[in-house]
Amino acid sequence: MSAAAAAAAAAAVSRSSSTNSNSITNNYHHQPLFKPSPLTAVVPVLSRYESQKRRDWITFGQYLKNHRPPLNLSRCSGAHVLEFLRYLDQFGKTKVHADACPFYGHPNPPAPCPCPLRQAWGSLDAIIGRLRAAFEENGGQPETNPFGARAVRLYLKEVRDSQAKARGIAYEKKKRKKVGPSQQPEGQDDVEQQQGQHGTFGSDYGYGAAVTSSAAAARCSMMPLSVLI
Repeated sequence: MSAAAAAAAAAAVSRSSSTNSNSITNNYHHQPLFKPSPLTAVVPVLSRYESQKRRDWITFGQYLKNHRPPLNLSRCSGAHVLEFLRYLDQFGKTKVHADACPFYGHPNPPAPCPCPLRQAWGSLDAIIGRLRAAFEENGGQPETNPFGARAVRLYLKEVRDSQAKARGIAYEKKKRKKVGPSQQPEGQDDVEQQQGQHGTFGSDYGYGAAVTSSAAAARCSMMPLSVLI
């Protein structure tokens, strides 16, 4: 009897040891070696041109909402675009001499004068180019694009010629070097070549005082036409 009891006890101990071993093995295999890190949202980095285009589009939409009476984009014409460009003149930082000013036609006046500050032609031309592209990217038709209206083109030409005479600066379009598709869009290099004469776009535009949260708005997506109509 004692031998049988000893054998039974030994078998029980063996089964208990085997069960504990399997439990430890299973727990080891089910626990990962490294805890996976939570997924983080990847924010796309926009180019300088795309950031400015979004900012311009949001600003123009805000201008339409603040218009008296409020203006729908579907009814916006070249005349309203001209109103917007003249509205931006109050934030300009480019001195444009009047005809009666003694420094009229002098590129480097020796003394200050009371002539008004205006938006530089290069800045206005860049704004219209970006808004024209944004309009079509957000569902607008090229044939109804108010930023490509003939009146807008004539106005820009008039501003260019008048500022060239008043400031004594000849605006000559420089030859554009051939660039790859990954480089900046067409027309952007012409504006940057004029920065020494016009000032940079960001400082000359200056609408941040009129439109709040422009930095946050630039990070948002552009408003589609359905929002503005």
